[in-house]
Amino acid sequence: MKSRALPLVLTLLCFAVNSVQPTVADEKKGPLELPRVEASYHPPYYSTTYEQPANPEEGQLQIGVTYTLWIPEGLKKVRGIIVHQHGCGEGSCKGSVTAAHDLHWQELARKNGCALLGPSFHQVQAQNCRLWCDPRNGSSKVFIESLKKLAELTGHPEVATAPWCLWGHSGGGFWSSLMQMQYPERIVAIWFQSGTAFGYWTKGEIPAPEIPAAAMQVPMMANPGLKEKGHERFRRAWDGSLAMFKSYRAKGAPIGFAPDPRTGHETGDSRYLAIRFFDACLKLRLPDQAGAPLKKIDINQGWLAPLLSEQTPVPYKDYQGDKANAVWLPDQTVAQAWLDFVKTGAVSDQTPPPAPTEIKFDPQTGTVTWNAPIDFESGIQKFIIRRDGKQIGQIPEKPTNRFGRPLLQGMSYGDTPVLPLLKFQFVDKTAQKGKSYQYDVTSVNTTGLESR
Repeated sequence: MKSRALPLVLTLLCFAVNSVQPTVADEKKGPLELPRVEASYHPPYYSTTYEQPANPEEGQLQIGVTYTLWIPEGLKKVRGIIVHQHGCGEGSCKGSVTAAHDLHWQELARKNGCALLGPSFHQVQAQNCRLWCDPRNGSSKVFIESLKKLAELTGHPEVATAPWCLWGHSGGGFWSSLMQMQYPERIVAIWFQSGTAFGYWTKGEIPAPEIPAAAMQVPMMANPGLKEKGHERFRRAWDGSLAMFKSYRAKGAPIGFAPDPRTGHETGDSRYLAIRFFDACLKLRLPDQAGAPLKKIDINQGWLAPLLSEQTPVPYKDYQGDKANAVWLPDQTVAQAWLDFVKTGAVSDQTPPPAPTEIKFDPQTGTVTWNAPIDFESGIQKFIIRRDGKQIGQIPEKPTNRFGRPLLQGMSYGDTPVLPLLKFQFVDKTAQKGKSYQYDVTSVNTTGLESR
C-alpha cells in the first residue's frame, strides 16, 4: 500500500560500530516504533513491512523492517534500485525513515531511471545489530521478498529483479559487504560508509563467506572518516576498510579508498562524492535492455591515484606506480571529485542549480508555491523568495547541518533528511488582498551558487 500521511517526530541519532556483536538468540525485545513521515513532495511513496515474528524459526529474521520505495513520476521501467542502508542502533533506524524522501538522492535515481529504497529496521537499542546486519540471519531473504511485494504494489514487476546500488553506513556497510558475496551479479556498485564485515570475518569473529569471482568485479568505494583512525571506539571501521581495500585491489577488484579528512563515524559531506560515484557506475554497468546482465567493468578504462595521498589521479594506462595498490576511480569526473574530497571533505561545483518552475501565488492565503528541480552535483541549500524584485524571505530561514554543508532538508548523522520535511511554499504575511504582485523564487545550492 502507499505510505500514509504521518505525524512529524524529531529524533536523536546514535550509531555504534561496536554494537555489531555476535548473534545471540535471546532477543524478545521490541519492536521499535519508527517515526512517521509526512511526504511533502514527489509522491507517491510505497512501503511494505515485515513484522517481528513472535517465535522465529531457525534462520528467520528476528527483527522487523519497513522498506519505503520512491519511483520517479512517469518512469516506465525501473532500471535499477539505489539502496540507502542505515547503520546499527535505535537512532539510526529512526533516522532512516526519510531516506527515500531525500531530494538529492532522488535526483540520482531520476537521472538514471532508478528507484530509491530506504530500509528501516525495527531494532531497539538493546537488540543485537547482527540479527539484521549479517544478511545470513534472514535479512537477505526478507529483502528479496520485500522487493517482490513492492513490485506488486507499484505495478512495476521489474522492481523484483532490478540490480542494486548499495550504500551502507556502519552496520549497513557490514550488511552490504556480505550481500556482495551472495548476490554479486545483481550489484551495480557499493559505497562502504565507515563499515564492512571484512575485518570481522578475517579475524574469525563471524563465519567467513566464500568470495566468488563475480564479487571482485563490483565497483566499490571505501569511505571511512580520518578521525576513526586509531579511535578507541571506531578504529575498526578505518582498519577494516583499509584492509578490505588492500585485499580486494590485490585481487584486481575495482575499488577506491576515499578517507574523509573532516569526519569520524558521521557521514559528513560524503554524499557529494558518493552520488557522483554511483552515477558513473550506473552509466558503465546498466544494460541497454532491462533484465539483461550488468555490463562488466573494464578496469583499464578507469583512473588511478596513490593510496592515502592527495596526488592528482591519472588514466590507468599512465599510472607509474604499483597499480595493484592504487585507488581505482571509474572516470575523470569522479577522479576530480575524489581529489577534492580527500583534500577538503567535500566536492567543488562551478555550475549553478536549475531554476524553480511553476511559481504560483494564492491571493486568498498569501501562499507562494513552486516546483524545484534539484541540483545534481550539490543539492539545494535554500530558496530565496522575492516580490517585485525585493527579497522578502527564504526557505528555510536558517539552513543548518551539524555534520556538513547546510542543506534544505537538514541532514542527520547517517545522511538522511531530518524531520519535519519542508514544503516548497512560502506564506507572504505582508501581501495585501486584491493587490497584484510579481513573485520570483531562486534556488541556491550548497556551494552558494544561485539559479539564473
